[in-house]
Amino acid sequence: MSGIQAPKILRRGVWRYLSDRDILVAAFVTAVVFVASLGLVYAAHLARVCWLAARTPARAAGRRAMLIFGRRLVGDCPEADFLGRLARGRTDALAGFADRVLLLGGYSGGSISEAEAGRRWLMAEGWPPAVPLELEQASIDSLENLRHARVLLRERSEAPLPPVWLVTSRYHLARCLYLARRLGFDAAPLAAEERLPLGRRYVTRLLMEAGYLMWIDTGMRWAALTGNRRMATRIS
Repeated sequence: MSGIQAPKILRRGVWRYLSDRDILVAAFVTAVVFVASLGLVYAAHLARVCWLAARTPARAAGRRAMLIFGRRLVGDCPEADFLGRLARGRTDALAGFADRVLLLGGYSGGSISEAEAGRRWLMAEGWPPAVPLELEQASIDSLENLRHARVLLRERSEAPLPPVWLVTSRYHLARCLYLARRLGFDAAPLAAEERLPLGRRYVTRLLMEAGYLMWIDTGMRWAALTGNRRMATRIS
């Protein structure tokens, strides 16, 4: 077992970016676009989030490296969404569809990282010893997860990235796929759930993810339009 480690970090999510000028500019531009388009741009992002959530397979179709995204722990243990992601990764690893597996997730307020909590659960459930299991513990959001995974997957700085499965909850797939492709991954999504849940909580998550995706995509387009290289290099 190997991986990237970091000291405990308690702040996570969108709130940690409120002191970042570029992020605030992106949020303002996103709000303007939302109003000017009468919500149509947001609706387009929501359609993409829902389409991927509904259509992504829950079974791997080939052998790749596998990235399993973490989620905030409850009492140092994985909560329901994270357990679903871990179970999906374990099932496909046992079936021979994983060259190596990276558990992604830093500290979210507990005494251990999300990645370490995931490792403990997988080992307790039974992990195939032939599949390397690595931890990425230095991140507190999906973008940082992928940045650090990119470092772990490259044996040399100029080496190409291997193709990867992105294993996460269906509501989270669109954002992860967008970020991964911006960062140069040959990435394919793999859903934790067998099918798309339709409860109120899940619908709320889909609506929120569409907002996050619009925020990120609008910010990148604004950076390209204005020549803001500092902003553009955040996801490159």
